[in-house]
Amino acid sequence: MALDITELYNVSSNAIREAAKVAPTNRVDTYGEQDFDNILHTAVENLTTTNNYLSDAENEEIKWALGETENTHDLSISLQKASVALQYTVAIRDRLLDAYKELIQMQI
Repeated sequence: MALDITELYNVSSNAIREAAKVAPTNRVDTYGEQDFDNILHTAVENLTTTNNYLSDAENEEIKWALGETENTHDLSISLQKASVALQYTVAIRDRLLDAYKELIQMQI
């Protein structure tokens, strides 16, 4: 799955600006909205990835605690990946809840 980077503006890196110009888009209609199915599929993939990172981190902790490995580097990397993935997932959840609350408060 490709990340849609065509909406990146005011980026200081020339490489990112050039990549955004030639990047394929995931747009479905002229307004730039994706199908609900695509958005839901992406959300499920992100949750699965986050869960995998959390499981990997837990496995590395168990290995280290049991003395099966002394490699703290792998433990540190897996913990950091899990932390970042979880923060990202929570941020997305918070944004979705804010959008939902805003939709609920709209008057017809």
